[in-house]
Amino acid sequence: MSRRLLLGALAAALLLVASSGLASGGTSADGGRRVPLLQRGAALYAASCSQCHGVTGAGKRTPGRVSGVGNTAGIGPSLRGVGAQAADFYLSTGYMPLQSPYDQPRRSRVIFSKRDLRALVAYVASLGPGPAIPHPHPAQGSVSAGFSLFAQNCAGCHQIATAGGYLPDSVAPPLSADSPRQIAEAVRIGPNLMPKFSTSLLSDRDLASVIAYVQYARAPYDRGGWSLGHVGPVPEGLVAWFVAGVVLIAVTLTVGRRLT
Repeated sequence: MSRRLLLGALAAALLLVASSGLASGGTSADGGRRVPLLQRGAALYAASCSQCHGVTGAGKRTPGRVSGVGNTAGIGPSLRGVGAQAADFYLSTGYMPLQSPYDQPRRSRVIFSKRDLRALVAYVASLGPGPAIPHPHPAQGSVSAGFSLFAQNCAGCHQIATAGGYLPDSVAPPLSADSPRQIAEAVRIGPNLMPKFSTSLLSDRDLASVIAYVQYARAPYDRGGWSLGHVGPVPEGLVAWFVAGVVLIAVTLTVGRRLT
């Protein structure tokens, strides 16, 4: 075989391998990347989630009166039917996985890469039909309407400045780090003690307004004066009394010296 024929055969073999690799890395639903993505998600689930939620995602119940976080019966609820929405919220905020099923979930460092996060969310979503990841549009909302809705439904726990607060046996986290998607997911899911708001209670347009207000509250336009952390009238009143007290003392000393 001549050298030219040998090089031609080698080139043909390389093209065949490359074409098969492209075919296996395609985006089709029945082949390509979807199967490896779910396989990766299944492996991550087995390593990080199955201890509490069960191997098949059906949850784990414990004998007696032992309950997990949020007083949930068992150490981990079922994930069948929660969809990609709940999985994306809990994993993208670092609320899950927990070191112990009895710990209070707190926002923390996300331990998964973006690719692994997509894989794990896809696997949880495959356990049963459920809500997809929402895609809110806060630009279509109204900040003033969002302020009113937030004051009625959210400020009791998160404060009107979205700075968070403390509740019995729980914490209402500040909303400064949440993306619009995560806020929308939390509203629809109702994590921990937070109530769940369906579209009949809070429409998608109202939700967009709430998100628009939360984004505004992170850096509001202060029309003069000190912001004092935007934590409400109590510190403002304390500062006002402190300043007024200093001014009154200064006036008293000045008047007293003149009278003497």
